[in-house]
Amino acid sequence: MRHPAEVVARALASDPAVLRPGYPAGMADIEITPDNLVVHIRGTDKFFALKSQLEVPLAHIAGAETAAPEAHQVWHGLKMGGSNLPGVITAGRFLQQGEWAFWDVHDPDRAIGIRLHDEHYAKLVIGVDDPSGTVAAITAAIARR
Repeated sequence: MRHPAEVVARALASDPAVLRPGYPAGMADIEITPDNLVVHIRGTDKFFALKSQLEVPLAHIAGAETAAPEAHQVWHGLKMGGSNLPGVITAGRFLQQGEWAFWDVHDPDRAIGIRLHDEHYAKLVIGVDDPSGTVAAITAAIARR
């Protein structure tokens, strides 16, 4: 039987875009429309997170911040579907202090947290290419609503 990290490494290697030099592995794309925030899960993370995208009305976003300290922790809550291999990937649904959170993070330094209300998830923790720029864009979008 293979070690879980080896299984993940092999799955990531099967997606050439993930290993292309200069291409950040395991980052999600955030799209902001006039009414919604859409998180597009890339590549093999769709398999590990058990989702390909999440869509949230801007009116249901309470705020966004860089989440590197939280993402560096080993314990992300009770895993209820998805993957949690510390140092490799945290993706899927987690129960944290009685609230649901969705994670898709490889590099904790590139993680952002999006706080929600009136949604199934209380928080989204997502790895993105530009954490501070993405947080600024989300903050500006929710201020315009």
